[in-house]
Amino acid sequence: MRCVVGRLRSTISFLAFFPGLVLAAEFTGLIVPRHDILVSTGVAAAVMQVQTEVGRRVKEGQLLVQLDDRLPALEAHRRRVIFEDESELRAARDRVRILKPLAEDSRRAFQAGGSVSREELSRLELDLSAALARLDQLAAQKVREKSELDIADQEKLLRRVIAPVSGIVTRVDLELGEWAKIGEPVLQIVDADVCYLRVNITPMALRRLKLDQQIPVSFEPPLKIPPVRGRISYLSPGIDAASGLVEIRVTFQNPGWRVPPGVRGSITVEED
Repeated sequence: MRCVVGRLRSTISFLAFFPGLVLAAEFTGLIVPRHDILVSTGVAAAVMQVQTEVGRRVKEGQLLVQLDDRLPALEAHRRRVIFEDESELRAARDRVRILKPLAEDSRRAFQAGGSVSREELSRLELDLSAALARLDQLAAQKVREKSELDIADQEKLLRRVIAPVSGIVTRVDLELGEWAKIGEPVLQIVDADVCYLRVNITPMALRRLKLDQQIPVSFEPPLKIPPVRGRISYLSPGIDAASGLVEIRVTFQNPGWRVPPGVRGSITVEED
């Protein structure tokens, strides 16, 4: 960084003697993959299956590691049986269906001065009210049972380590039978199909650039990698106080990983 700052100071001093002269400056940075993810587990459990290996390409959503899920599976099955049992709910509905017309007929008979006493009417109305309350209670219970079933299903799914993105597995830290700990990385996935050059430039050069602008990116000559055309995807809104430079990112397509992540890349920008 000191070398870069020194070179920039020399350039600025040179420009002071030649006002109005436009120079092209080269800025060098590192190539970074679009995704470089350490995948961890949300639960602690023994490893039952490892369905990938280092160097294998995986797709988003693919199962990579299966943890022991036998107890969560049994709990989910128990919750499902409870939720799907609607015998008591059907009985409550039938009771309401029977009591409702009886109460209405009794009310009409009582109002017409028939053979139904106030006591009988009150008893039927209380029975109907209790049946309606029980029906509401059972309906609410089914909602709770569905939530408990969803929780049990999620607990089971937490035992599955799924690829969050498509890419290549570059690290696997668990073997069959080992114990996976919460939050500790179990594997790493890198997606370099799209990469970006992360580079710091001067504020003078920044004035020449804008978002989505096309710009060529070149690489170290010994690597013999042909230049690629990239798009400016990020311009930092602030200037680094220590270096006086501004970070930008130039994104480019990288089919076949022709440009390895970690190599140096550079752009050339005119400075006022």
